[in-house]
Formats: sequence, C-alpha cells, structure tokens
Amino acid sequence: MNDTYIYEVSDLRKVYYHPVRELEVLKGVTLIVRHGESVAVTGPSGVGKTTLLHVLGLLDEPTSGTIFLDGVNVRDLGEMEKAKIRNKRIGFVFQFFQLLPEFTALENVLMPGLIAGEDIKNLRSKSEQLLEDVGLGDRMTHRPGELSGGEQQRVAIARALVMDPDVILADEPTGNLDPETGAEIESILRNLNLERKTSLIVVTHKESLARGMDRRVALFAGKIEELQ
Repeated sequence: MNDTYIYEVSDLRKVYYHPVRELEVLKGVTLIVRHGESVAVTGPSGVGKTTLLHVLGLLDEPTSGTIFLDGVNVRDLGEMEKAKIRNKRIGFVFQFFQLLPEFTALENVLMPGLIAGEDIKNLRSKSEQLLEDVGLGDRMTHRPGELSGGEQQRVAIARALVMDPDVILADEPTGNLDPETGAEIESILRNLNLERKTSLIVVTHKESLARGMDRRVALFAGKIEELQ
C-alpha cells in the first residue's frame, strides 16, 4: 500500500438485511484520501453518507470490500485493535455533538485520553490548551447544557483532537447550527486541517463548507463520484 494515503478504500459494500428485503446502501465505493488532505462528501439525504463515515471510522462493519488505514488492512484486525485505532488515530465530530451531559467541557475533552490511560497531568494541560484554541478558555467548567450549540461543537472538536489523530471524520458538523455559528465552525475545521496537517473527511450538505475542502466527492447510487 502507498504510504502517501491515510485511506485506501476499494469496492466497499454495505447491505442491511431486513426480514422482507435487503437494502444495499454502499454499492462498491472506492476512495483514496491522502495524508493531510481535506475531502467533502456530498449527496442527497438518505444516500448513505453517514453509513460511509461510520464504516471508515470503524464504528460499523462493511459487508465486503477493503479498507486500508495508513497501509493497514483494518478488516484483518480484531475488535480490541479496532477500538484502539478509533480511540487514538481517528477523531469524530458529530452533528448532535455527542457530549456527555453530566461532565464539564474539560472533562469531555479529557475522556478519550482517560480511556487510553494517558498521563492525567499532561492530558489536562493539552485539553485546556485545545479549549483555549477553540475559544472556550473561559467555559471549561461548564456542562453541555450550559453551552450554546456552537460552543458544544467546539468542545466536540477539541475532544476529537486530544489524541492527536491522523484523521478527523465530521458528520454534518454545521448542520445543527445557525449560519453565523456554522461559519465559525467551518473556519475552525479548515484551520485545524491546514495547521495540524490532520486529514479531514466531512459529510455535508453545505456548499460553502464543501468548497473549502481540497476535494469534493459525491455519493450517488451507492458509489463515489469525483466533483470539480
């Protein structure tokens, strides 16, 4: 496998089996993403964009096909190995934030590192700096219910970065935000990709966010099409 690429995906298929019929969502997806590259995945609602992101993030298992992550065929790995990759090498940003409501902003950012057994002193320092970087230095002790939607998404981005992942997978990261706040989140995502050289794959309906990425692809009829 080519070490230029963080992802090399070939003939990826995902079928959901129901009692009365089979639903094939991904029908042979092929996708290559370079280290440090940003890619927007667009397409109509219900076409399978979130399914693709979950498969790439090892949150869901494909029915067939290959997924190489930095040269490693992740389909050959056991569940414990996949869990370690999800924790340390992939950062996730979701539309509805997925923060733990009983914990503060700082505690939410700390969580991936605590799960990995990181040194708490260094982890706390890094988490505080990340919250400073996303403009929440004065909101660290607030719980999600005390934060606006945009602030919650900033916490989620800081959490996604705390393990210094190779790639960020973002699913409609501005979809639940007002236009002004969404534009701020777009800027943060673009900057982290440029400054940290972290690969970024974003599922979005928003044209401004998609056009800000290095490449745009569309998921249509279960397959990937490159866009200009």
